[in-house]
Amino acid sequence: MAFEAILHEVDQLHNVSTRLEGLAEEHPPVSTALITIAGNVRNTATILAVLVATKSSRPI
Repeated sequence: MAFEAILHEVDQLHNVSTRLEGLAEEHPPVSTALITIAGNVRNTATILAVLVATKSSRPI
């Protein structure tokens, strides 16, 4: 159950990253910062997914 909740948050983080990238395209003055933040959020989601994959006894 906990792993499914974490994977749901991973999906949510990927969505946030995608939305931030979209905002970067719409707001050039802050696009570099938004792209950087989006990448950090996406990296965090990936780390969480790897954590679940290594700790879960079931394949994801």
